[in-house]
Amino acid sequence: MKNALMLSGVFAALSSLPAMAQDLEIIGKPVDGGMGFQPAATSLAEGIQRLDGMILVIITAICLLVGALLVYCIVRYNQRVNPTPARFSHYTPVEIAWTLGPILILVFIGAFSLPVLFKQQEIPEGDVVIKVTGNQWYWTYEYVDHDFAFDSYLLGHPATLDESTRPADADVTPFVLDDAMRAKLTDAGYSEDEWLLATDTAVVVPVNKVVVMQVTAADVIHSWTIPAFGVKQDGVPGRLAELWFKADKEGIYFGQCSELCGKDHAYMPITVKVVSEEAYEDWLKSAQEEYAGLPASFQIASN
Repeated sequence: MKNALMLSGVFAALSSLPAMAQDLEIIGKPVDGGMGFQPAATSLAEGIQRLDGMILVIITAICLLVGALLVYCIVRYNQRVNPTPARFSHYTPVEIAWTLGPILILVFIGAFSLPVLFKQQEIPEGDVVIKVTGNQWYWTYEYVDHDFAFDSYLLGHPATLDESTRPADADVTPFVLDDAMRAKLTDAGYSEDEWLLATDTAVVVPVNKVVVMQVTAADVIHSWTIPAFGVKQDGVPGRLAELWFKADKEGIYFGQCSELCGKDHAYMPITVKVVSEEAYEDWLKSAQEEYAGLPASFQIASN
């Protein structure tokens, strides 16, 4: 695994990944001052966002109703206009209303929320299956159907600095955004806005294909999440959980570990590149030669 990481600089120079980073639109990332969701790139995210909008309308209506009732009671039943208050212990119609009302509201919400939940939890057969392992503090991805794996670190992590392939790395201070780090981001196809989001090696998946992620962890609990995909799954040591998504738009999407996992938790980002099927096949061939141990040509000759 570490040997694959040491060779990642050569791989980046010889393969199409840098061009891929430049050509793809960066879609799923946080925005300063943003109040809403990231653009939905999967049907899962679209369902979650629609459900959130519906519930927002419901809770807003409830808050307005309760507020209006409070104002009415204050105005109508204050001591000045109602000096002699009524004396009774209960009022059956109101008690029925405030019991049945919440029940009907919850049933209505459940009728829309449960299908969204079931859609997330019912894992379809994957066109691409990737095992992701959370480590302190980086991710390991294994393309299980193609027998290769690689580590993915925050761009600027000490493990991503290699003066032999990029002499300018000698000036880079790990975890510090300075001019040298900005240059490193630029060379990798990213901008300053992607600092703490971009990784040295991205997960690459084809567009409009079902991707199943098998999530686990090697040490403590981590959480793999991509907001634009509407997916989040804890990785628990000794257990294997699954999530799935089918991205419908090519681009670059970012996420971060969402479970507090130690001192470098903030430096554990996720980068996913959604590409065309043709670009994915080209990347797959290069990745197999780079990470699988033996070049494909040597394996063919051996067979």
